[in-house]
Amino acid sequence: MHEKQALGGKLLTKPFWFLLGLAMIAGLLLIKRFLFGIGAVTNLSDGYPWGIWIVYDVLIGTALGCGGYSIALLVYIFNKGEYHPLVRTALMTSAFGYTLAGVSIFIDIGRYWQMYNVFLPWHINLNSIMFEVAACIGAYVFVLWIEFSPTFLEHRKSLETKKKLNKILFVFIALGVLLPTMHQSSLGSLMIIAGEKLSPIWQTGWLPLLFLMSAITMGYAVVIFESLFSAVALKRPLDETPILGKLSVMMIPLLVLFLGLRFGDLIWRGQLGNIFNDGMLGAFFVVENILFLIPIIMLASAKNRTQPTTLFWSAGSMILAGALYRFDTFLVAFNPGAGYHYFPSASEIMITVGIISIEIMAYLIFVKKLPVLPAIKHS
Repeated sequence: MHEKQALGGKLLTKPFWFLLGLAMIAGLLLIKRFLFGIGAVTNLSDGYPWGIWIVYDVLIGTALGCGGYSIALLVYIFNKGEYHPLVRTALMTSAFGYTLAGVSIFIDIGRYWQMYNVFLPWHINLNSIMFEVAACIGAYVFVLWIEFSPTFLEHRKSLETKKKLNKILFVFIALGVLLPTMHQSSLGSLMIIAGEKLSPIWQTGWLPLLFLMSAITMGYAVVIFESLFSAVALKRPLDETPILGKLSVMMIPLLVLFLGLRFGDLIWRGQLGNIFNDGMLGAFFVVENILFLIPIIMLASAKNRTQPTTLFWSAGSMILAGALYRFDTFLVAFNPGAGYHYFPSASEIMITVGIISIEIMAYLIFVKKLPVLPAIKHS
């Protein structure tokens, strides 16, 4: 049994008030969005029907929320019980990431008052990848909060209810592995539909697998990054470093396979030369893959995997690499045709910053009030 405890301490600190201020600015901008339409606060167009809300809050946000999924694969599928102490914090960050991704989708829908049509069987298009993504993400948000609910029950001392829930929790754990596998790969499938509008450096039939692999690897990186960052920021001991070092090993074969598949595909399709002929796009591609390569180099040594600083920066590089890969695929390398240009408006950026602020505030509330973090061992 891995004991958890609430961190406690003052909640309304100066950083919390600052984050609250950013969230309130975003709230005011959202009032404007819902009163005057999506065009009042965004630079979206017919050529660019999605922008930073979808790319960051959904494409990148859900990948950052794959910590729970990645750890669940290890613990419940590959029976690596030694990683079980990481499950609760991974589930919490996943629940935040996916819930706010769902909120972002609602904000981004033009006719948001008709969103209920997604749930009406006679309006469902079973051949639509977007429906599959929406249905899976919606279901996964529900599953994540069910999986995390024992934390609330422990806080309320409802131990009998928790015992009853544990008897059926395996069903939700199974769904928690299945659903992200489906929608993370489908997010890659969305850009296959874009055809020639997506640069051939990124356009490939392997996009579903590449998106899934990058999401799993980002999930491991997020767990490592969050654990070390929170330990330093919240002035906690770095007790999880040994297990995080073992977890970091999981990233190496996935990254090697990812890069091998990606470059092998470019060579097979005769597109490798475009990296040097595509100017800015080629530069973005190079930066992406350098960021993917850094964790492989840094974590190759067993000694490095025992160093919190090395683990932190390698995980950070992996997070940036995966985020840039998705950002490039959906925005930078996407060209809808002449006459269309996109750069996020100030309002789009501030709303995104506000959503991130809400997530950080929720994290602080949860870790200070609920038994989420490991109990500190006193010698």
